[in-house]
Amino acid sequence: IDLYKNLNLERSADSEAVRRAYRKLAPRFNNKGNAPDAFDHFKNVSEAYVLSNQKLRAIYDQYGTDELKKGVPANYGFDGYSGGYAYHGQPHETFSDFFGGKNPFADFFAVHNEGAASHSNAAPAAAFPQKFGSKFGGMYGMNHPNAASAPPAQDTAVEKELKVTLEELYLGCVKKVRVTRKVLTDDGITTMDVDRVLTIEVQRGWKNGTRVTFPREGDQGPNKIPADIVFVIKELPHSRFVRKGNDLILTTKMSLSQALVGSIVEVYTLDNRTLQIPVNDVVHPDYVKEVNKEGMPISKTVDKGKLLLKFTVEFPTFLTMEQKLALKKNLP
Repeated sequence: IDLYKNLNLERSADSEAVRRAYRKLAPRFNNKGNAPDAFDHFKNVSEAYVLSNQKLRAIYDQYGTDELKKGVPANYGFDGYSGGYAYHGQPHETFSDFFGGKNPFADFFAVHNEGAASHSNAAPAAAFPQKFGSKFGGMYGMNHPNAASAPPAQDTAVEKELKVTLEELYLGCVKKVRVTRKVLTDDGITTMDVDRVLTIEVQRGWKNGTRVTFPREGDQGPNKIPADIVFVIKELPHSRFVRKGNDLILTTKMSLSQALVGSIVEVYTLDNRTLQIPVNDVVHPDYVKEVNKEGMPISKTVDKGKLLLKFTVEFPTFLTMEQKLALKKNLP
């Protein structure tokens, strides 16, 4: 399931864009006079509205729908997530909650609040009381019984660029980033600087602009909820390949004789293999040789994009009279 596709959004879209997309699409399909498949579209759009919740979205972006339901074990830089979220399958209820001002996720968080352990780096309870599970930032639901008392505001998310090579996006890798944050001391008022190493598991096939969120890893302080830290993938230029979506483009040189009669092209891949690719067609200026399943891995699947070979034909700078006559005789 691609929740972003359900809302016609890119993965870089922010929460406000998610809400705008739902506001636009949900009424379109919530109409009994629409086509028979309108309800299916309505349900898909409503299910995708979970992306408006930054904490659930962070789990989905990094691990996918299954882990959103089943949970994710703890690892370095991440306390884990016990799971338990599943869309209730009632798009009209989500629609009513959205346009009526109720929080569609309040019941889910209220249940997870029972017996939830506080984060090891969280501020004392008096600094920011929690109405939902500690893993999700102590947010309040608009329909929670105690929602009348205004919660502390959460700081704006802190975005950091994470530079990765094309090889790292092809193979996957682990990045460790040291961050310094202010942590409340025992008095609940003053803070001290603490270094922390966050671990990012870069998945094969991630694209430029993919966002990885560490909930509430920003500075602590009295009467505020720490900001999320968001790492945004920045793909570095490659010396040979150009990425276009899931495809890889390689431009290589070829002599005029090779372009006319064919040749074998050697390609050194991002995972250190050597491909021997036969080119038997006449290579013209717009010619592109496509090689299936030799492009970038497609995230969350076992498939790959294409390798697209383009050619720069090198012409001779001089021809003898005999060569000219031979070409004139044999070429159309």
